[in-house]
Amino acid sequence: MTSAPLPRILRRSGEPAYPTFLELFFDLVYIFIFSRLAASLAGNLTLRGAAQTAVLLLAAWWVWVLTAWLTDLFNPRLPLIQATTLLVMLGTLLMAIATPHAFGRYGWLFVAAYFGIHLVRDAVLIPGTRVNPPIQARSIRVFFWFGITVTPWVAGVFVDGTARLLLWSLAVAVDLGSARVGWPTPRLGRTELASQIFTGVHLSERHREIFIVALGELILTTGTGLAGSGFTAGAVAASAVAFVSAVLLFQLYFQRVQRILAPPSVVTVERVRSGTSTSYSHLVMVAGVVLISTSTSLVIDRPFGRAPVELVVATLGGPVLFLLGSVLFDAVVTGRTLWSRVLAIVALGALMAPGTRLLPPLAVLVLATVVLLITLVGEGLAARNRPVGAAAPAR
Repeated sequence: MTSAPLPRILRRSGEPAYPTFLELFFDLVYIFIFSRLAASLAGNLTLRGAAQTAVLLLAAWWVWVLTAWLTDLFNPRLPLIQATTLLVMLGTLLMAIATPHAFGRYGWLFVAAYFGIHLVRDAVLIPGTRVNPPIQARSIRVFFWFGITVTPWVAGVFVDGTARLLLWSLAVAVDLGSARVGWPTPRLGRTELASQIFTGVHLSERHREIFIVALGELILTTGTGLAGSGFTAGAVAASAVAFVSAVLLFQLYFQRVQRILAPPSVVTVERVRSGTSTSYSHLVMVAGVVLISTSTSLVIDRPFGRAPVELVVATLGGPVLFLLGSVLFDAVVTGRTLWSRVLAIVALGALMAPGTRLLPPLAVLVLATVVLLITLVGEGLAARNRPVGAAAPAR
């Protein structure tokens, strides 16, 4: 840390680390954007559709991550930061509106909203931290790298199809990847990845909240699908299984988090590298929930008949992504491999065998849910039988 005086805009040490109500309010817009992403993928369940959805999800996720960092590093109770958060929320809403047609006629709106968000944020942070050059340099580095990626983002607006997908894929990869190398910038160097700049409690709570938001979108999709189904037997059964899946995802996530993380009363500080790693691992988990939501809507709509191969992959691939993200998160926090979930991933991969395609979509959904249930029960039994004090150390 620096000995320079802290500007009023920065969060003071000792201030409450819990997220504010405004941050919870901000997260609500992500129910909408996750819903739009899941619905768009359901309407184009192909490799191209999956790639396009991934690019849009990554862009939306990066906005969320930088906003979580904004309210972690800076005083979230300051009116200027609150106004900035609301403007970012408005921009995210515009991104969500553009999402279904971002690779069509509304590509300009998606990019304009995306960069409008970053311009607003940096227009506040760079001048607001001028009395503390080391902290100001962080915001300048981030702004510098957005200046680099603006070219492929904007160029993608003026082309269609594969060209836009490639340009935007490159842009979003650089956006996220530059953080992992500390945003190296001419004359300013890079942010030291070993520096401790994040409030561990705050970031942990923010990650839990966005995961709950993703589960909320899954519940919304399940309820909407059932409401529009005419309450046929197959739709009711599929909705019931989807609800059970949501409950299992909730339990698998929060039971593990409670075992490996420090209690909220323990104040911790996260390093840049681990802070970005936990954000990326949660991205994989949230992507899994979005994919589960996509497959759920399709299964509710057509629970019987032979399952198309793409629906089988989506139905089983959603839990795979969630479990993979949780394995990565566990590895970041504890340095260990969560083998129970690795085995569950292998089991789900085995279920993608050609024979599964002969089953109806509802049966595939049931199989995916059973794997989640077995994993949860197995981990619960293992935790109960583990000697006291044998748990992985919390960080």
